[in-house]
Amino acid sequence: MRHGKAQRKLNVTASHRKAMFSNMAVALITNEQIKTTVPKAKELRPVVEKLVTLGKKGGLANRRRAMSMLRDEDSVKKLFSTLAERYKERSGGYTRVLKAGFRYGDAADMAFVEFVERDVDAKGAKDRERNLAQTAKEQAEANV
Repeated sequence: MRHGKAQRKLNVTASHRKAMFSNMAVALITNEQIKTTVPKAKELRPVVEKLVTLGKKGGLANRRRAMSMLRDEDSVKKLFSTLAERYKERSGGYTRVLKAGFRYGDAADMAFVEFVERDVDAKGAKDRERNLAQTAKEQAEANV
């Protein structure tokens, strides 16, 4: 019997699952939208909702709890500043799961997980910054 076993195992060990959700949460907070399989998306939702609630509460203890889960300072900063400010009036339901067809290789059900009222420019911002810095560096080397 499966009494009291709410989450999916996703065919991985507990430590793998914990690390996977930590990495996915960091990616979601950074990019505000990620693409993954439907079961992973549905399991990620409560993890991220709890983190946003910690961000809204603020305080050092909650910041340390978020840091212990995420292990990424930039994500924690964004969680406690940008996202906490954005969702201060909202009492839950910070994320949504949108189905996105099937993966080509194994026909797995795919979905987008995104923040409600997300910043569209946040997706890929780090890549854009890195590419701009790289092109500026190349141009500087070419001019020398």
